[in-house]
Amino acid sequence: MTFDPTPFVRRRAHFLKLIGDGVALIPTAPTCLRNRDNPHPYRADSHFWHLTGFPEPEAVLVLAGGRSILFCREKDVLREIWNGFRYGPAAAAETFGFDEAYPIATLDEKLPPLIADRPTLWHAFGLDAQWDTRVARALDAVRAEARIGKRPPHQLRDWRAPLDALRIIKDKAEQDLMRRAADITSSGHARAMRACAACARTEYALEAELTYEFRRHGASGHAYTPIVAGGKNACTLHYVDNSQPLTDGDLVLIDAGCEFAGYAADITRTFPVNGRFSPAQKECYEIVLAAQSAAIAATCPGVRYNVPHEAAVRVLTQGMVDLKLLAGDVDGLIESAAYRRFYMHNTGHWLGLDVHDVGDYREAGEWRELAPGMTLTCEPGLYIPAVPDIPAALHNIGIRIEDDVLVTPEGCEVYTTAPKSVAEIEEMMRGA
Repeated sequence: MTFDPTPFVRRRAHFLKLIGDGVALIPTAPTCLRNRDNPHPYRADSHFWHLTGFPEPEAVLVLAGGRSILFCREKDVLREIWNGFRYGPAAAAETFGFDEAYPIATLDEKLPPLIADRPTLWHAFGLDAQWDTRVARALDAVRAEARIGKRPPHQLRDWRAPLDALRIIKDKAEQDLMRRAADITSSGHARAMRACAACARTEYALEAELTYEFRRHGASGHAYTPIVAGGKNACTLHYVDNSQPLTDGDLVLIDAGCEFAGYAADITRTFPVNGRFSPAQKECYEIVLAAQSAAIAATCPGVRYNVPHEAAVRVLTQGMVDLKLLAGDVDGLIESAAYRRFYMHNTGHWLGLDVHDVGDYREAGEWRELAPGMTLTCEPGLYIPAVPDIPAALHNIGIRIEDDVLVTPEGCEVYTTAPKSVAEIEEMMRGA
């Protein structure tokens, strides 16, 4: 895929306008050891990536005086033999559209003049102690030149809140990448259904099918640790062992999404191990699906973030009464939060470069209004443990249905297309 710097240049220009005469320092993530001298696969910091698209470690973006300046590793033929290609400052500036680029080794020398006489320094204080120390040294270096008229910034501000506010609205380039991530992930879930029906009767075998499908379509891998939970394991919301055999007659819940060009998809599907829902499983599943449909229908510009959740809760609570899990008036059960025994999480979250993406859910004490470009998940669920006061036919039924939704000027677009209705799932598994 050919790299297009245009959206990144546009985002940097937007942020430069926001900080005015100030200077912002935005480093990427450090490398992280998995054990001893074996590193985890490198992944850039999401804020840094949003503004640069630059994939290498040991880099920092400086925005000052209308200029975007990258500090990065120099070309090093020997290191490239061992660890792979490096852009180096000159190629990085040309490829990624920076105004200037310098070796990262020169940052401490160049930083004091870059921040001197600027009214505001934008830095994510408290995020990284080493960076806090580095910035403090640069400020002290400017103060040491007070006799020749240099002054440090008189105001220190954190760039995370304004950058979060920019990231919550996805531009067209981001929407296109998230559609692709959703397409790949949808294909992975469909593959897992077919594999389960054919022969893959362990949680880890289905995880392997997902991984294969994600990677063969160009995703970098999983956007988060996948959940493949058979039977009672699906009643543990963050079950990630994925180590158990799957039992004929149980449901299996898969919560998994790929990462494509930095962007996460997040899909959950629940289906029968043997390819056919039992009557009790089908009844529960149809309740969750109806709750999701109600939440998606309520997702549109101008409504508060909590409105889709409340729509899902109402359908789920009525379903719990119909299943005889709860008794009483639906309004009263919602007011008392009795439904939370079987549905204990929210119906969605922001989605983007992070699977739980940045952005405030409340503003001035009120739930935030949805706006075009916001992307969120819609994921109601129903989790019924095996306890004596619950009918045996419902024991260990854990169901979640999750899709990725873009808010549009007209309403919303559901990115994800993996089989979802009872008929679609059973047909997919019959055809395996």
